[in-house]
Amino acid sequence: MTIDLSSKVVAVTGASSGIGEATALACAQAGAAVALAARRADRIEALAKRIADAGGRAIAIPTDVGDESQARVFVERTHAELGRLDVLVNNAGVMLLGPIENAPTEEWRRMIEANVFGVLYCTHAALGLMREQGSGHIVNVSSVAGRVARAGSGVYNLTKFGVGAFSESLRQEGVPIGVRVTTIEPGAVATELPGHNRPEVLEQMAKRFAGVTPLSSEDIAGAILYAIGQPPNVSVNEVLVRPSGQGA
Repeated sequence: MTIDLSSKVVAVTGASSGIGEATALACAQAGAAVALAARRADRIEALAKRIADAGGRAIAIPTDVGDESQARVFVERTHAELGRLDVLVNNAGVMLLGPIENAPTEEWRRMIEANVFGVLYCTHAALGLMREQGSGHIVNVSSVAGRVARAGSGVYNLTKFGVGAFSESLRQEGVPIGVRVTTIEPGAVATELPGHNRPEVLEQMAKRFAGVTPLSSEDIAGAILYAIGQPPNVSVNEVLVRPSGQGA
């Protein structure tokens, strides 16, 4: 199935690496104009140039989505500079694992700001614009951790279960205004995301996923492209994608 996103505008958060970068590239290759948000300005500026050099259209907007004013500026600049907003991919996120007891609580705040408030703030800014257009699509990147809770990932689970609940409520609110909502739930993916954990957590993660070949960012970008490329009468609500070797 060939996905054609010509004339569409897609905004992607967390676009400086991993799933966000791969999604932006896939959408641009499908013909969309893309807006890129991330805190690392150099990364998204380089990505915008790469897309432009390949004949696409992209703008880079340095953004901390956990800051409400920055999230709103990202969405509103996307609409103003690219002319509309068809798809918002809420991909930015942080995964900091470890036991709840004695956890550095700053890690909790970082996850809640990015994983929860980032989704809320960008969505809040986008909904009115999509209502005016009479159409739109919001993709929230969650995780298998939004379905299965485990010891050692309690607060990360909290944020991703929250994204799932929010997405279903949002889906219902979106029906009468023509806004579709999709939750993407990746299993183990080879990205920079785990690398921010403490050494003892990384050791436990390595044991848990020993022998598992992780998904690539492009695998998840393909799932997102599939969901947003469906005709208007089709709403793909949830996509759970695990590596074949991942048991849970």
